[in-house]
Amino acid sequence: MYLNVLRYLILLFLFLKVGAAHAQYKFSGVVGEENSGKSIYLSLVEDYRKSSRVYLDQIIRKTIVDSTGHFEFEGNNLLGENRIYRIHLDNCADDAEASHFLGQCNNIDEVLFIACNNDTVQFPTSFEDQALCDVISTNPKSDLLLQVEGLKEEMIFDFTDFRSETNQKLNSKKWFSKFQETGKEWDEPLVELYIFDFLSDKRNETYDYYLQDVGINPYYENLLTRLQTSYPNAFFTKQFEAEIVTDGQLAQFNKNGFFSWKWILGILLAFSVGVNLFLFLKLKRTHK
Repeated sequence: MYLNVLRYLILLFLFLKVGAAHAQYKFSGVVGEENSGKSIYLSLVEDYRKSSRVYLDQIIRKTIVDSTGHFEFEGNNLLGENRIYRIHLDNCADDAEASHFLGQCNNIDEVLFIACNNDTVQFPTSFEDQALCDVISTNPKSDLLLQVEGLKEEMIFDFTDFRSETNQKLNSKKWFSKFQETGKEWDEPLVELYIFDFLSDKRNETYDYYLQDVGINPYYENLLTRLQTSYPNAFFTKQFEAEIVTDGQLAQFNKNGFFSWKWILGILLAFSVGVNLFLFLKLKRTHK
């Protein structure tokens, strides 16, 4: 009996090992015949602060669009767990290093998506014949970043409708909650990091509200726990932890205020005592 169990376990191990060895990804799509012969790139986005544009050190594969406008990336060298990837079609100069250095190339078509090493992902043209705007995947989370982009558009429209300060505060509270709750419901911390990058970006109008929120909202600590559970050894987990600690301290600093009335009164009192002590000592020396 024990021999049969051992034999079964050995066969199971070999089956899983063989299955893992044959696991491979296939990312393919159509970008139109007019792009025939152009370079198209696959990038791995490990740093969520570098998701807004193409960075040279993110590019891991390059291929050429064929005569029918079709492209394909295939292999088995990606990570076995979900990551954010980018596919972009370069419409700038043929020299990728020259066109993308410091983000100089703005004329690109791109898509960000979530995938792992054993996923098959397709990017068909949309009903409007737009490339890299739709995702069909064996991974149900591949298209979530596109859905986030849809939420961003709704948010922008909401903010531009009325621009009063009161409306800005109310909209910030509403959209922060909506983004955070939606990201949590999707059960993929990578999506939540992508949302976090947008809401906490110093260049965005959302940054001021973020500094208020990060100091009081347990959401950020809870997200860190989810990241440590799903991606304990990933760079972006440690990056996020460092950021919320630093931003939490900055939020507390702004709340208390370096030049608060307590500090001002303290400085004035110390100055007054110092001046009076100086005058007293000067007067004492004069009468000697």
